[in-house]
Amino acid sequence: MVMDHKYKSLESVRDALSLLVYPIQLSVDLPGSVTEWLNESLASRRELQEEVDSLRTQQFMQKAQMQKFAALQAENIRLRELLDSSFEIGEKVLIAELMSVNLDPYKHQVVINKGEIHDVYAGQPLVDAEGVMGQIVHAGPYSSTAMLITDTSHAIPVQVNRNGLRSIALGSGAINRLELPYIPNSADIQPGDLLITSGLGGRFPPGYPVATVTAVQHDPGNAFSSVVATPLAHLNRSREVLLIWPGRTTVIESNNTVLLPTAADAEDGEVPAEAAADAALDSNTGNDGTAAAAE
Repeated sequence: MVMDHKYKSLESVRDALSLLVYPIQLSVDLPGSVTEWLNESLASRRELQEEVDSLRTQQFMQKAQMQKFAALQAENIRLRELLDSSFEIGEKVLIAELMSVNLDPYKHQVVINKGEIHDVYAGQPLVDAEGVMGQIVHAGPYSSTAMLITDTSHAIPVQVNRNGLRSIALGSGAINRLELPYIPNSADIQPGDLLITSGLGGRFPPGYPVATVTAVQHDPGNAFSSVVATPLAHLNRSREVLLIWPGRTTVIESNNTVLLPTAADAEDGEVPAEAAADAALDSNTGNDGTAAAAE
């Protein structure tokens, strides 16, 4: 020990012994190291997943709310008095997920995972992050069936965002095609025009984008032009959708937690929209309770 302390004569022996002992030390420490690594990995993954889910939800909500800005800008250009208009933004919305898709080529319908226990009602508007998707035609306790705007039985009142020209967009049976059959030849409409909901009839709130005009054909022998539009909503790709309660201005997440009550609620009082929605549904649907058309 004295010789090793003064002259380091056993340094090589010590190095060799440490090399032999290292695997034993590693095996003894391995369970603790693995446990610590797993805890850190799982915690980091869980936190990242929660952050990603939160950001995805915020982005989805913000994109849906941004849809109305183009309509507001057009109204400002036309110098409309926004304070005297019934146009409102910030309706109550609820995120839902698609459960199944109707494979019948003649019926464009989907099933979502929200129902009557979430205050969903027949005739309720349905949108995704890009535009209007359709409306609820049947609300069950825990799930609901929605008809897409391209279904041949669906119609939605629209207007050209550029000049306010109003029309009806009919489903054609093709997932990427809408038809506007009642546009006069003299009407100011052209490819590229944005079609938004007009709000007529009270079923769909005004200002939500619906489609973009892709083709306009004028036939001198007919009174009306042939106008075709492409829906903006991802009808065959969206997995998450937004249910809208027109006239309600409370934004909620998928867990039904209230986030942002607006000033309009404080001034007017919170008035339930279910009664108004049922009245609108009764006036716009047939006796069988299904919505053959939007209005």
